Amino acid sequence: MAKQSIFGRISTLIRANVNALIDQAEDPQKMLDQLVRDYTNSIADAESAIAETIGNLRLLERDHQEDVQAAAEWGNKALAASRKADELRKAGNTADADKFDNLAKIALQRQISEENEANAIAPTIATQNEVVSKLKDGLNGMKQKLEQLKAKRSELLARAKTAEAQNKVHDAVKSIDVLDPTSELGRFEDKVRRQEALAAGKQELAASTLDAQFNALEDVGELTEVEARLAAIKAGQPVQAAIEN
Repeated sequence: MAKQSIFGRISTLIRANVNALIDQAEDPQKMLDQLVRDYTNSIADAESAIAETIGNLRLLERDHQEDVQAAAEWGNKALAASRKADELRKAGNTADADKFDNLAKIALQRQISEENEANAIAPTIATQNEVVSKLKDGLNGMKQKLEQLKAKRSELLARAKTAEAQNKVHDAVKSIDVLDPTSELGRFEDKVRRQEALAAGKQELAASTLDAQFNALEDVGELTEVEARLAAIKAGQPVQAAIEN
């Protein structure tokens, strides 16, 4: 996986506005769970890519050190050959002196070659060090964002449960509102009132019927008295009025 693509993914994820995503999500809990999984997977990918980048960087640094060390060794060999040539030349051995001078030149050529290789690798090492530093910073930012996501998820779940409980209480209270004529309790109360009115009507009707029965008894009594007085007249008996003095 390319270093730049990993770095781009890290930057994009760190810049993500979690609160805006929550507001737009139909199911914030599922969205947060998915974000946590995405961040976790991206962190694992980033760690793998950074480890690979660091490994390559260490190889380059090792190669650079070997080039620097080799250049120093060839420089020492050139110096030793040059000194030997000088000694031989002082001793009058020109042929051997020239031979060691040639060896010194060869050693210097090898030194220059090693120095060129070391110098060529140096800018790449500097660049790779900058990339690794940025990747590490990005990775730390991702880990911090992941902790924020987890905290936000916990907060959201607690708020959702509280809101759900409040809605249930509100619905329960509304369903038993006695002032609401459309509620079940209101209809039951209306039914009870009708039954009470019916019972009162029956009681009143029963009372009026009883009064009528007593009135009928009084009428019967009057008729009986009339019949008795008529029989007395026919028998030649004087009729005495039932008048109290």
